[in-house]
Amino acid sequence: MNYAELLFPDFSLILAGYLVCRLTALNRSVWQPVEALVYYLLFPVLLFHSIVKTPIEVGEMSRLMAAGLAMTAGGIALSQLLARLPGLRQRIAPREHAGAAQVAFRFNTFVALALADRLAGAAGLQLVAVLVGVCVPLVNLAAVWPMAHHGNQRVLRELARNPLVIATVSGLACNLAGLQLPGWATPPLQRIGASAIALGLMAAGAGLQWGHLQHNRTLSAVVLTIRHLLLPLWAWALVRLMGLDATQSAVLMAFSALPTASSCYVLAVRMGYNGPYVAGLITLSTLLALASLPLALGVLR
Repeated sequence: MNYAELLFPDFSLILAGYLVCRLTALNRSVWQPVEALVYYLLFPVLLFHSIVKTPIEVGEMSRLMAAGLAMTAGGIALSQLLARLPGLRQRIAPREHAGAAQVAFRFNTFVALALADRLAGAAGLQLVAVLVGVCVPLVNLAAVWPMAHHGNQRVLRELARNPLVIATVSGLACNLAGLQLPGWATPPLQRIGASAIALGLMAAGAGLQWGHLQHNRTLSAVVLTIRHLLLPLWAWALVRLMGLDATQSAVLMAFSALPTASSCYVLAVRMGYNGPYVAGLITLSTLLALASLPLALGVLR
């Protein structure tokens, strides 16, 4: 498989968003409302529809869900433990770590859904939607908890207001309850999903920033090493331990090597942390995914 050709459509949209934002009158003042539209409306609708449209066979997907949760939990644990090692602890400020640690284990779901569709079609899309459904509440809890702790904010309130948590939990509940959407609702929801992926990738490109990457090199190296090297290696071990089939293996390996979520920046700013620094980490993570995705899908797989 030509992985450069596989990744080109998504990263070309990210590059297009970056160039349009920097070189035309469609600057950050235009893209910030687009980010809000995608994050609060279009993307939750896409997640909900992807989960609800096909009945989930829990028995068939149980090993994939367990592997996804184990991989995510491993990333969360590493992001907390590595920053507390004797050689690193003195070089990483606790508050900076609380705002940036989320970069190590959160994932860009726009890229995940786009890749899954090309890797395995509709089956891959549903597998990723299920992974997102079970992992989003966990990663949001792990991201919000340290920031809320350091900022004296309420964790449960932040989670209850998160649109991705609401969409995935409600989608899983409807699917497992056997509820189906009416036929007339499918075409508009499919169009909303297509627009969510395209706009989400372009908005991620428009939000790329470089200026603050020098802020804390040690912390940057720790979180990006976890995101783009240790998580793919951990996923590779889980694939073998749990005996996943070929499609599930491909989806989990791609899932492990994704760039971090562009919404890390939104969450950091909203909770009073260093947003520009987190935006720089997102930028570098997006570029590193050009290496980690071929590593996960080619070398390790």
